[in-house]
Amino acid sequence: MADTAAAPFSVGVTVRGYETDALGHLNQSVYLQYAEHARWSILQAAGVGPSELLAKGVGPVVLETKIRYLRELRAGDEVEVTCAFEWGEGKTFRVMQTILKADGTVSAEIASVGGLMDLKERRLVADPQGYFRSLALEPEAFGL
Repeated sequence: MADTAAAPFSVGVTVRGYETDALGHLNQSVYLQYAEHARWSILQAAGVGPSELLAKGVGPVVLETKIRYLRELRAGDEVEVTCAFEWGEGKTFRVMQTILKADGTVSAEIASVGGLMDLKERRLVADPQGYFRSLALEPEAFGL
């Protein structure tokens, strides 16, 4: 994993009124959208955009997601969504994310298992780390 002293990648988001539910807090499905936004943002920050992935014939997939909702978010709240990759052996990797309120309070924790799918074969590639390392202009964004 990346140097633990380094701050994790994060992207700012403002909770919009239309994302809230009848109770006045952020709709539970929007947390997934914020997590997805941060994952695409880290790819962009590393220099790996959709066109680079398609040119390689691969695309990221989410295989599993677990969310722990800890504190509500309301319209107008400013949050940071972190994103850190954890690499192991095999075809999958973990993405650990936290949604933090402006005062540092953790609103949610999101843990996902992902992979890179070969778009022709429709199977996960054997070495996702290798693909990210070869594509990224800034592989350290992925902890590589």
